[in-house]
Amino acid sequence: MFIGTFVLFLICGSVFCSLKEEEGVLVLDKNNFKNAITSHDYVLVEFYAPWCGHCKALAPEYAKAASKLKDLGSPIKLAKVDATEETELAEKHGVRGYPTLKFFKKGSPVDYSGGRQADDIVSWVTKKSGPPAKSLSGVSEVKEFVEQGGNVVVLGLFKNQESDAAKQFISVASSIDESPFGISSDPEVLKEYGSEDGEGKVIVFKSFDDGKAEIEHDKMGDNDNLRNFILSESLPLLIEFNHESAQKIFGGGIKSHLLFFLSKKQGHLDQLLPPLKPLARQFKSNLLFVTIDVDEPDHNRIMEYFGISATLVPTMRIIRLEEDMLKYKPDSDDLSADNVKGFVQSYIDGTLKEHLLSQPVPEDWDKQPVKVLVATNFDEVVFDKEKHVLVEFYAPWCGHCKQLAPIYDQLGEAFKDRDDVVIAKIDATANELEHTKISSFPTIKLYKKGDNEVVDYNADRTLEGMTKFIESGGEYGKGVKEEDEPKEEEEEEEEKGDLPTKDEL
Repeated sequence: MFIGTFVLFLICGSVFCSLKEEEGVLVLDKNNFKNAITSHDYVLVEFYAPWCGHCKALAPEYAKAASKLKDLGSPIKLAKVDATEETELAEKHGVRGYPTLKFFKKGSPVDYSGGRQADDIVSWVTKKSGPPAKSLSGVSEVKEFVEQGGNVVVLGLFKNQESDAAKQFISVASSIDESPFGISSDPEVLKEYGSEDGEGKVIVFKSFDDGKAEIEHDKMGDNDNLRNFILSESLPLLIEFNHESAQKIFGGGIKSHLLFFLSKKQGHLDQLLPPLKPLARQFKSNLLFVTIDVDEPDHNRIMEYFGISATLVPTMRIIRLEEDMLKYKPDSDDLSADNVKGFVQSYIDGTLKEHLLSQPVPEDWDKQPVKVLVATNFDEVVFDKEKHVLVEFYAPWCGHCKQLAPIYDQLGEAFKDRDDVVIAKIDATANELEHTKISSFPTIKLYKKGDNEVVDYNADRTLEGMTKFIESGGEYGKGVKEEDEPKEEEEEEEEKGDLPTKDEL
């Protein structure tokens, strides 16, 4: 036993243990995982599933990033773990969906929050393993840094790197992982980029639109202002929505977005977008202009959220991402420059009314013991002060809602002869209420007779429990608080989607 253990130690128990590679990516399992993250200071690990579509899409970019890091002479390693085989490792590191990426810095993990293109990966891990901004000297070094930095590179030019402006730049650089940052005080560099006479400037170099954007020291303002400038200039004027851009779109400082729902197959992008680019430039400080290709199956969820079907395309909507997300619908689906400009200007002026989804009222909405509500008949039924009204807010795809359905039908039967009680339900994915926002499914609320006080039901979803809740006027189960069920749940999430849910938008 001792000899076997000793031999195993000699083979795999030290930093000399060889690690298998595939396309430059380390292949890890429970036997070599600890060795890999302790023998290398910086390791990005992908936990994947062989059947996962997002993992398959990531694989070539991941390999390309590993190759690029090697060519740059970087000490950073990329690795992968088949989480379906290495279930203990996956559980230990909190893997809940695929792919999950974690960056190990001297053995300590942090969640990866970068993009999934090779340049994004390289930029993110380089930023996390080094100073917030690379110190550069010489014009040739700066130009090489810009050329090798990918789609977006940020350069700070300051005569004195101990100045408040330079410190502000470093602080902002620390908060942005998506792009490489460089800083220089070299007189030749300052002269080359027209900053020799000022107190400093920041330049965003980009491979799209105008190629670069500059902001002088006196216009930088506070950290938030400088950060928002860099983030907004790091995105194209017309941004294509996909799993690469989603984080930058929804995580940026501009919370109002004009969304164009278009079909690439029908040529909408080429036909309709060019005249809109000047408007995107004009309103870039107010809204992001985002295109969504409705031909992509992954975009069905976001179309459902806005109540948009393929027959309505091309069309547009505005969304404001605040605590309560607000949506706005134009009077016309015309995407001419004049109509788009008028829609945006009305939004900026505050004259638009929030758009709420509603289904038509079913003819037989009140024929069954469980009444069917929609947004347009909700208030009339629910705020009847002569009755207790119990409402289930559900989603058609929600597994827990499906489990509740037969019990809820029994509840309706139990109270069908009570004139002072109404049992009702509403599809909260297709009907929205200005006064009630739902964050998890199913949600059950009692609207009490007399004063319409609203009481949430949080006890066990049983016939007995809900019956006692109604008969006690909402007193039964008070103090009980169940954890919210995940909004996008299928019993257990197997593949982590890139598109935001309502809560994530």
